[in-house]
Amino acid sequence: MAEYPPSLERLLHELGKLPGIGPRTAQRLAFHLLKQPSDISKALANGLIEARTKIHPCRDCYNLTEETLCQICMSSNREKTSLLVVEDPSDVVAFERTHEYRGLYHVLGGTLSPLEGRGPQDLTLDALVARVKNNKTFKEIIVATDPTVEGDSTALYIQQLLKALPVKVTRLARGLPSGGDVEYADESTLLKALEGRREL
Repeated sequence: MAEYPPSLERLLHELGKLPGIGPRTAQRLAFHLLKQPSDISKALANGLIEARTKIHPCRDCYNLTEETLCQICMSSNREKTSLLVVEDPSDVVAFERTHEYRGLYHVLGGTLSPLEGRGPQDLTLDALVARVKNNKTFKEIIVATDPTVEGDSTALYIQQLLKALPVKVTRLARGLPSGGDVEYADESTLLKALEGRREL
């Protein structure tokens, strides 16, 4: 006999797929949602469906947007000489919180990871190279991948791709802890990492 009704088992299973959500947290979330009025659950479901329907990658930088271009790419106030290359859209949010970096971004969509079957074709690397080639205003490409084995190998791969182009390629300084995620770093750590970046 099942411990929970099938529909609750399914909800627990789906919640458990989310990053950082273990079985106990999934159970807490499920029971919390079930205690709420049905319109709360419907609003959550509709919000998720609407986000999945409307949000897509920016044409230029691959950040999340509902328009053709994201707000950062559309802004006339951004510094056009630097391009910060990050793994995920959540990293863009982390750097924007510092209120110090005013350049443009490029979102890779992850890192190279042969163990997970993720190669260069699975990232926006071709688009990055084309963007740097076609935009003569870029003077510096700042690689801000996580300080992990995958992040470091992706940074070296980017350096190889861009070495023939007339731009300086730098990597964030190790103000970030090894094995850490850019997304969870505090503003001062990110600021120190930006200030201490070095050429690859």
